[in-house]
Amino acid sequence: MSDAVQQAGSAEEVKPRSVRVVLMALMIAMLLAMLDNMIIGTAMPTIVGELGGLEHLSWVVTAYTLATAASTPIWGKVGDMYGRKGSFLTSIVIFLIGSALSGMAQDMGQLIGFRAIQGLGAGGLMVGVMAIIGDLIPPRERGKYQGMMAGVMALAMIGGPLVGGTITDHMGWRWSFYINLPLGAVALAMVSAVLHLPKKKAQGKIDYLGAALLTVAITSTVLVTTWGGTEYAWGSGQIIGLIVAGVLAVAAFLYVETKAAEPVMPLHIFRSRNFTLMSVIGFLVGFAMFGGVLYLPLFQQAVQGASATNSGLLLLPMLLSMMVVSLIAGRITTSTGKYKVFPIVGGALMVVGLFLLATMDTGTTRLVSGVYMAVLGAGLGFLMQITMLVAQNSVEMRDMGVASSSATLFRTLGGSFGVALMGSLFTSRVTDTMSERLGPQAARAAGSAQLDAASLAKLPEAVRDAYQHAVSAGTHSAFLLGAAIAVLGFALAWFVKEVPLRGAGPAQAGGAGAPAASSPADSFAH
Repeated sequence: MSDAVQQAGSAEEVKPRSVRVVLMALMIAMLLAMLDNMIIGTAMPTIVGELGGLEHLSWVVTAYTLATAASTPIWGKVGDMYGRKGSFLTSIVIFLIGSALSGMAQDMGQLIGFRAIQGLGAGGLMVGVMAIIGDLIPPRERGKYQGMMAGVMALAMIGGPLVGGTITDHMGWRWSFYINLPLGAVALAMVSAVLHLPKKKAQGKIDYLGAALLTVAITSTVLVTTWGGTEYAWGSGQIIGLIVAGVLAVAAFLYVETKAAEPVMPLHIFRSRNFTLMSVIGFLVGFAMFGGVLYLPLFQQAVQGASATNSGLLLLPMLLSMMVVSLIAGRITTSTGKYKVFPIVGGALMVVGLFLLATMDTGTTRLVSGVYMAVLGAGLGFLMQITMLVAQNSVEMRDMGVASSSATLFRTLGGSFGVALMGSLFTSRVTDTMSERLGPQAARAAGSAQLDAASLAKLPEAVRDAYQHAVSAGTHSAFLLGAAIAVLGFALAWFVKEVPLRGAGPAQAGGAGAPAASSPADSFAH
């Protein structure tokens, strides 16, 4: 008897109101995970001013990112083996402990360590949300909720910098961490009270060796993409050593996973063509999205004179477009059960949007750049949730956690690569253009930091003009690279096979919106 049938047999009828309450709690947890870095970024200058340790500033973000990425696959597997609810609640508690400790940090070393604890919890938040939704709602019905998830992402990106600035100015930087506590407490209470999932009994032990090797591989990859071209030259011994360590760890990991009784990332899930394609496309989406989020505000501040305070609002055209399109795509998927067209259309729009952004120069108006951003946002809207939906639909229910964590991990790693490679290209072009216009010495003096609109206004006109042209040239190169990478995603989308979504079978003759009688998730909430 399959996992789906076994779980369906023990399930009761869904109470939509209970499911909505659970989804609300899950969205709060998702908001916690996404909002954190957005808020902290705004507070960092104040934190450094009080705690000192400017030379360790990057580690405040890197420690969190590393811990999140490394723990993501492990949380997914633990949920599959021991039950989704317990692992999810544990991740929330660890995240809140890390938040409270970070708020109490007395020096930069403590803050970095506490941020790592916070990141460990954050790794389980996103995976827990995606996997629980995968358990609760059949893929056919899940499209209805895509707009909600896209809306949370938009809220985090737009509201994060604004909230962070307001909290830091009026309550102090420590409240940038403490703000997580009441939100997390609400999520904890709601999940504990309303979410009821079948208890699981593990058949084996956690694959500790595989988890350790995967952690080494992920850590090496993230450090290479974080340090390469900034802290250390790409050809330096440190970067080469990390690359070698990463390759060896991946090779050893793949070998260990073929022998483990309960592999932390079962390789059989990659036998599904759709799952493998969605993992790669998710990587490319992360590459394009995080690169865009990083360099669009920089272009608008340096070239178009926008205020850094409202940096989240600068992304509004992209984020609104992404949210609306995601909602529409989800509704169509629910009503028709068809989805193959969305990765294709999304891939095409992502290529076009990134290419249009690459054409921006010092004469581009905010209206025009807003239209270009909306095109990119539409492409991301077609892709963001569909990649997760198809990935989850491509595996058995018992692998829902590792499927969700793998898809999340590939998107995270794509973001790391996107920021690193686009950043390296951007910095190189800015330096070259400044040198051409001002000479090497003046270029080093003016281009040693990323300047905001207020700083630019104080520069001599010739230097300001050179810097704006340099940033324009840098963003041109970065987005052109993004467009080239996105072409690969568009090409891969054509190979997606339209496998019927669970919950879309004959049992649904009563209507597209009705829960399927044989769905594995007809009720885990009551």
